[in-house]
Amino acid sequence: MIETAPSILQSLAHRLTTRQQDGSLRSLRVNDVLVDFSSNDYLGLARSAALQAAIQGAAAQYPTLRNGATGSRLLAGQTELTDEVETELARFYQSERALIFNSGYDANIGLLACLPQKGDTLLTDELIHASMIDGARLSYATRHRFRHNDLADLEAKLQQATGQVFVAVESVYSMDGDYAPLPDLCTLCDRYGAALIVDEAHASGVYGPNGEGRVVELGLQDRVLARVHTFGKGLGVHGAAVVGSTVLRDYLINFARSFIYTTALPPHSLLAIREAHQLVQRDANARLRLTDRLHYFQTQVVAKLPNTRWTDSQSPIQCLLVSGNDDARRVAAAGQQTGLDLRAILSPTVPIGQERIRICLHAFNTTDELDRLRLVLQTALHK
Repeated sequence: MIETAPSILQSLAHRLTTRQQDGSLRSLRVNDVLVDFSSNDYLGLARSAALQAAIQGAAAQYPTLRNGATGSRLLAGQTELTDEVETELARFYQSERALIFNSGYDANIGLLACLPQKGDTLLTDELIHASMIDGARLSYATRHRFRHNDLADLEAKLQQATGQVFVAVESVYSMDGDYAPLPDLCTLCDRYGAALIVDEAHASGVYGPNGEGRVVELGLQDRVLARVHTFGKGLGVHGAAVVGSTVLRDYLINFARSFIYTTALPPHSLLAIREAHQLVQRDANARLRLTDRLHYFQTQVVAKLPNTRWTDSQSPIQCLLVSGNDDARRVAAAGQQTGLDLRAILSPTVPIGQERIRICLHAFNTTDELDRLRLVLQTALHK
């Protein structure tokens, strides 16, 4: 027998060494004791005792609740509870129907891989999330990227597009924290008969009258083909849903492979999704505190750090540009050494020269913590 495993492992080790040498090696670490400036728990629901109690109370009302779904939705995993939660989600997000996926990654993979067909055109903003990129790669459609939030570049590509045309964007971009120009995108898509797909991952729970996202906040829900809402960020639990028309839902049930060929979410996750949405509807205090913390950050941190570069963000995602992986790591380490969980976003995740400290603000961050953050950055940036 020819032993190939050792040579394969050597090849993998070599690739890891290359990453270590160029400063881009990733690793896992736990920082639970640090002040959170890195997670996507914008409203603090992942740590909410009220939400935890609500989920436990809901579970107590279902004494025969199973521990797991036991199979895919098309086999043994479909339940009345799933139907109920999807109906509530559709009502909340002001759409005809909703279809739950196991994660935002699964939703984006399934949606973009199966909607555009061979001969169609898929146009994607150059800064869309990796899950949308991977879904687009699985599609048989012709794919082109347009410059970030550049309507002129998008229109030029719309003019050359063939077949059914789809445009995919994020409402709030995860690495820059800026907004997509959704009203203008809708106008452009309407003009060229294109279908708009919006990933609302970083807007779910945070924007809109009750946390319905930026599409509803702007009154555009009837002009968007599909929206992806994820529940593991602002809503503090897990899972995702694609919301849109009845036809869209039926199509995804039949053609979205990441929906068809996976075990469904367990019932406990469905209850968590329901209770998180009910909580954000009856209590707006967390969203109000988040708005207050964002204003404080921009006036008392950004404004008091002269000669620094920040992305153009009005969202809870604030990014300090620090060129070079080594310098970005150094600034993040300075924060961690003083008890603040700062994380560096390195190339190749972002372009070379655009390395950054990605600072996520939360409703639970205090003004004292923000003041500490400013002092840490002042010191680290002048070394």
